[in-house]
Amino acid sequence: MPDTKLIGRDYTTPDLVAKVTGRAKYAEDYRADGMLFCKLLLSPMPHARVRRIDTSAALAMPGVKAILTANDLPDSRGAERALTNEPLYQGEPILAVAAIDELTAAEAIERIDVDLEPLPFVVDPIESLRPTGANGRLEGNVWFPAPPAAPGAPPQRPTLKTLKWTDQDFADAGPGALPMAKAPDEWSYGDLEAGFRDAALVVDETFVVQSTSHQTLETRSAMAYWQNGKLYLHGSTQSVARTVDPLAQWVGIPASEIVLISEYTGGGFGSKGGGAVSMAIPALLSKKANAPVMMRVSREEEQYIGRGRTGMIGRARVGFRKDGRITALDLFIVEDNGPYGPMGDYRAAGNGASLVWQPLAMRWRGVAVITNTPPRSQQRSPGDMQANGIMDPVVTKAAKKLGIDPVAIRRINAPEGKALYGAPDARGTRRHVTSAFVKQALDRGAELFKWEERKARAGTRRGSKVRGVGVAVGQHGAGSIGYDGLMTIRPDGKLYVQSGIGNLGTHSVIDIARVAAEVLAMPWEKVEVNWGSTAKHVPWTCLSVGSQTTHAMTRANMAGAESARLKLQEIAAKDLGGSPADYVLGGERVHRKGDPSRGISYAQAAKRAIELGGKYDGHELPDDIHPFTKTSAKALAGLGLMGVAKDTYPHDGDSYSFVIGFAEVEVDVETGHTRLVDYLGVGDVGTIVNPRSLGGQIHGGSCFGIGHALTQKWVYDQHYGVPLAKRFHHTKPLTILDIPAEMHWEAVGIPDPETPVGARGVGEPPVGAGYGSVLNAIANAVGEDIFRRAPVTADIILMSLEHGRRMHAPLTAHL
Repeated sequence: MPDTKLIGRDYTTPDLVAKVTGRAKYAEDYRADGMLFCKLLLSPMPHARVRRIDTSAALAMPGVKAILTANDLPDSRGAERALTNEPLYQGEPILAVAAIDELTAAEAIERIDVDLEPLPFVVDPIESLRPTGANGRLEGNVWFPAPPAAPGAPPQRPTLKTLKWTDQDFADAGPGALPMAKAPDEWSYGDLEAGFRDAALVVDETFVVQSTSHQTLETRSAMAYWQNGKLYLHGSTQSVARTVDPLAQWVGIPASEIVLISEYTGGGFGSKGGGAVSMAIPALLSKKANAPVMMRVSREEEQYIGRGRTGMIGRARVGFRKDGRITALDLFIVEDNGPYGPMGDYRAAGNGASLVWQPLAMRWRGVAVITNTPPRSQQRSPGDMQANGIMDPVVTKAAKKLGIDPVAIRRINAPEGKALYGAPDARGTRRHVTSAFVKQALDRGAELFKWEERKARAGTRRGSKVRGVGVAVGQHGAGSIGYDGLMTIRPDGKLYVQSGIGNLGTHSVIDIARVAAEVLAMPWEKVEVNWGSTAKHVPWTCLSVGSQTTHAMTRANMAGAESARLKLQEIAAKDLGGSPADYVLGGERVHRKGDPSRGISYAQAAKRAIELGGKYDGHELPDDIHPFTKTSAKALAGLGLMGVAKDTYPHDGDSYSFVIGFAEVEVDVETGHTRLVDYLGVGDVGTIVNPRSLGGQIHGGSCFGIGHALTQKWVYDQHYGVPLAKRFHHTKPLTILDIPAEMHWEAVGIPDPETPVGARGVGEPPVGAGYGSVLNAIANAVGEDIFRRAPVTADIILMSLEHGRRMHAPLTAHL
């Protein structure tokens, strides 16, 4: 979009004042007359079967109004439910109590007698694959891909089966190496053996990427009540429009009977993409108790039910030419899938590695293993960040052995243009991205970071301190297509843009309206954005996950705005003569080209649209928009001139974004402490829509990855199957004291050619950039062979330095 007045400019979002003054209301802030409070009874065991529940003593207590068990929930056809009779991890909810206050509810929980039958459990995926290892589910321990469906038949579901490796498999792998044994999932392209044969260097390493909790500042609290046969639910979700359908399934009612309110969400990072299955608890308790019910989720409860990142143990065998070009990549991943699923993050890791490193030949194999640990969901940069952990140490080690600069080895392997990636299809064709300008981002970052200058002083010890520098390429899918834009210009002359995006702190809920205002030449102060409730009649919108929102919804809102623009021109032509093409927009008017005096104001055009009716005011709607959008548009019909349309713009390829992280760290070799000295993130994310927000996303996402490199982890007791780290103090997410006073960002700003605004998403690529660059910087400071797991804590560094070799457990999860 050339010559823009709004796109690419900083602005203040209209929700800012409410947030900083405390007027913004989150789910937990709502109250209703007669509201009850809910408490959960959680499983004390990692795997068990409920044999008997005696609630009589609790129900006899004054103030206890209702108890909800798994038997009160609709059938989920095998998927996770909000309550269960077979808990698959410690902390899984078994039942819920509604009482007049939280104290009464908590006391009632203590009076409930639950008889549990202990079942086999496992918290480490490698242990489950050993010959005598336990299965985390009664049905099996590994997800197997669904077989191809017969022509015309519905797709089949993946199945759980039992897979065990042999003692010989582990012996053949060697000490500390992941066996490349039987795997149910794989793909390949190119001549792998020839690639290794032609390589000047082959590096073979195993790396453990940890599981972590999403740890959103707002827990998944929710409040629900029923009115006139409808469910009203205040919840915390990343995607307002897209939470209604799953909520309807969880509760067992039609989606048309739900009003979802979520004006503000205190973070999600993927764990609240389509809401949370726990929303069903206050909804069904409210119906059973015939009163509003608030479920306030504690921090410890959030640690259990709040979702986590899939951990991975990955082995990469990589062949390099003398110039650093990767000739062959053999990548094997064991994924800690958690108890449900299946999760596809290990596939994303394979796709990400194939894209960023562009190997001439590649084989990927994967095993998704059930464990009795909290359920997983996509966590910011799912799979792609894990690929950084597995691949970056290998490439960094190869660069050192080949005498190649770390930036240079990434540049020679970098994707460019419509780069290919992933598995070939049945015809041997591989997918490609819409564009990639990674080399430009690497060059720009090396210049801004003064890479050569910092590299020259790295590795030199000063007292007990030594500095190191690192660089990494973070990537992730960054866009989807085919959603709807919906807006109205009303007789007050204002533009009202409907937004079904969740307001989770990314600004995209508001940013997308800037595109509509740009197309319609509408001053920003004349734009109102309606968001946060399905009662406000929002359109069908993408899930706000996978960094797709900016790309998907700028396209959708451009389509909706173009629909409004054309109607403005048609109305002007009807009233003033000529053809619609004779008219342009400007000054809050639609007027003749070259003659602003011959035109009508937007306010007048809105009144005329109401008079004309039909398509102009929304009484006639396009056939191709989603039924959800049609319902919303019908509710807005007659309010003014309506712009409504589906994104049908051409799109060749899959949209991916990239962020290059440059990090400098200082390691104290006497204490093992690592300090981040400086950081720069450079984005290849297409057109910049909101510079301030882009900088916040690059910094915030990078910090997410840096925390994984330095401190953040789960810790489990392998014998009892229970977590030992359940609070921020022990799981250790990054804090403001762990980062430099200033961090820096830049963007190459080259528009993506396959989307009309040119913008791609940015939320997730910085995570891998921060993660990989800090891991590489630590290796540069103290040696490439010091660690092969994350986070790189002080004990790992000190033990390895003292013994002259790696001392940490090479394959064990959750240490």
